[in-house]
Amino acid sequence: MRLLLVEDDNHVAAALSAVLARHGFEVTHARSGEEALQALVPESDGFGVVLLDLGLPDQDGYEVCGKIRKRTATPVIMVTARADVRSRIHGLNLGADDYVVKPYDTGELLARIHAVSRRSVHDDVSAPGETMVLLGPVRIELPNRQVTVDGSTVQLTRKEFDLLALLAQRPGVVFRREQIISEVWRTSWEGTGRTLEVHVASLRSKLRMPALIETVRGVGYRLVAPAA
Repeated sequence: MRLLLVEDDNHVAAALSAVLARHGFEVTHARSGEEALQALVPESDGFGVVLLDLGLPDQDGYEVCGKIRKRTATPVIMVTARADVRSRIHGLNLGADDYVVKPYDTGELLARIHAVSRRSVHDDVSAPGETMVLLGPVRIELPNRQVTVDGSTVQLTRKEFDLLALLAQRPGVVFRREQIISEVWRTSWEGTGRTLEVHVASLRSKLRMPALIETVRGVGYRLVAPAA
């Protein structure tokens, strides 16, 4: 897999590139936001994942993330020293697929890279023959992966849509955290649990319906269909 590493610290980039190479990745190193965007021009060979450090010298990392998402659907993993949920939700709102918080374990990073690089579970979370789900003002169009609220389009990341579509299969039914992680992230890695929480919070924010996804403490989540 080709991976674009966006990191301004050459020492960090060299060490990480060596580790990634040992695990079969072909790494291209961009030292700034502008270099990253130039590497992602449409005619370039495709990357499987973009690993984006937010502390860049020329542009705000969040801004670069937004520009990358407008240019390509390639999965983006943010690398940030900010551990607060609000910062991570902001990154997801801009189109990031996942994040890792510094300092991170190499095994954690590799697990997240493999998780986001797997194909979307869109075909798995859609019921046979089903093309649309209506939940009050929320309309989920499965074939084109589009979500609208009161007729206005809501921009969701790949994993946000997969998560919503999975829960929408059976409104009112509790999905265990382990089940969601297995079906949406295709992994049983326990560290993905925090990512799940952030994606749920981001969905609630984007849909402007905090009560739509209910947390069942100690178990998982369920989608609560709005009253008619």
